[in-house]
Amino acid sequence: TSDARPARVGIIGCGDVTSLYLPGTARFENIELAACADLDPAKAAALAERGGFPAVPVETLLADPSIEIALVLTPPVAHAAISRAAIAAGKHVYSEKPLATTRADAAAILGDARSAGVRVGAAPDTFLGGGLRTARELIDDGAIGTPLVATASVAHLGPESWHPNPAIFYGVGGGPLLDLGPYYVTALVA
Repeated sequence: TSDARPARVGIIGCGDVTSLYLPGTARFENIELAACADLDPAKAAALAERGGFPAVPVETLLADPSIEIALVLTPPVAHAAISRAAIAAGKHVYSEKPLATTRADAAAILGDARSAGVRVGAAPDTFLGGGLRTARELIDDGAIGTPLVATASVAHLGPESWHPNPAIFYGVGGGPLLDLGPYYVTALVA
């Protein structure tokens, strides 16, 4: 998008994680939340009211040429299909983690994006935070020598203690590997 106007973003999937994205995206003048869509019209209507943008069917959002970026916040099992549909509609995609629930689906998303000339990004972006950037800078500066091995671990009591709808973590595309793993794998790769 040009510097004269913000990029228009359409949210696909209006569940619990949107409570993080509304205030987060409000900090950036270079993006505008333009619309939202969900298979559950009531969820889309509630988010639209909170966000100040219209709720539309998914097909309408994808067909809107003014929307340049699809923000995919569906349950993980739907990420690949929605991302590929958005790419086919000529939109850039930013997806909540994981990008896809299988390596084949992730490769298809990236291949489609390459062919369409659009960009794909996915959470987590935590590797851009101060702590991990400082660690990377120290490694790059040779402060610890040449790293030979890296490890990460997490202890977690389960989402029932904090998530308003924990069932999503126990279906296809859920579980600790796909929900928590991306944070640690991304940090280690970065």
